[in-house]
Amino acid sequence: MSSNFLSRPVDVSKFGLIFAGAQKNVGCAGVTVVIVREDLIGKALKECPIILDYQVQAGNNSLYNTPPCFSIYIMGLVLEWIRNNGGADAMERLNKQKSALVYDIINRSNGFYSCPVDAACRSRMNIPFRIGKKEGDESLEKSFLDGASKLGMISLKGHRSVGGIRASLYNAVTVEDVKILAAYMEDFLRNHQ
Repeated sequence: MSSNFLSRPVDVSKFGLIFAGAQKNVGCAGVTVVIVREDLIGKALKECPIILDYQVQAGNNSLYNTPPCFSIYIMGLVLEWIRNNGGADAMERLNKQKSALVYDIINRSNGFYSCPVDAACRSRMNIPFRIGKKEGDESLEKSFLDGASKLGMISLKGHRSVGGIRASLYNAVTVEDVKILAAYMEDFLRNHQ
């Protein structure tokens, strides 16, 4: 699991192992959460590196290697914040609301904003889109990013593999933050369509 970890409830009983890059929704970059079903512990192949042998980790109370203490501390604070704000169920409700604000504008823009991801596969955490046409108009996208930056919205430049724009709506991003982005997208659409 990656950027969607703790953005919604997950029935961990359906998995033998969950390996989650927890940065973004749970803590600092580099933190990894591993949830292993107990009956799988102790069955590592001899070629398995010790760091991934969960019997070694369990036998050492997850302290086989020096733990990243500060990152774990931050993760603890974030987990407490999630619990105090309604848990994974509340995060899911908020993330649906936030992503709907952006996807609704994309869907209503008559192609001015274009999302390259099929509607059934779209993420609530990262919303990539192009501006002007399906392949994007670099001039319009640069103008969009410049205007967003002037409003204090940074890091909207698209992922290097996709280009365009990418709105990351992780748990810490508020509905109010996304409403500001949505209002800017509406204004930009009106002024450039």
